[in-house]
Amino acid sequence: MKENIIQIKSYDFAIRIVELYKFLSEEKKEFILSKQLLRSGTSIGANIEEAIGGQSRKDFFAKLSISYKEARETHYWIRLLTDMNYLT
Repeated sequence: MKENIIQIKSYDFAIRIVELYKFLSEEKKEFILSKQLLRSGTSIGANIEEAIGGQSRKDFFAKLSISYKEARETHYWIRLLTDMNYLT
């Protein structure tokens, strides 16, 4: 099977998001925004996995579109956490 770079990178990104969530909740005691970040950041790879297993081209593109939206949301939470000085 051919290596899928998007699948690999989204999985690695999810691991980093989980680690960031642990840092924010344990070290910074931030629970609300970090939970949103955790949900959207790990959803990217989950939807890519679903896209890869899609039943049709339409299904594939629908799941990939959801991944894109989740990536934009994740970017929003990271920006917000940075602007609020939880992240540098």
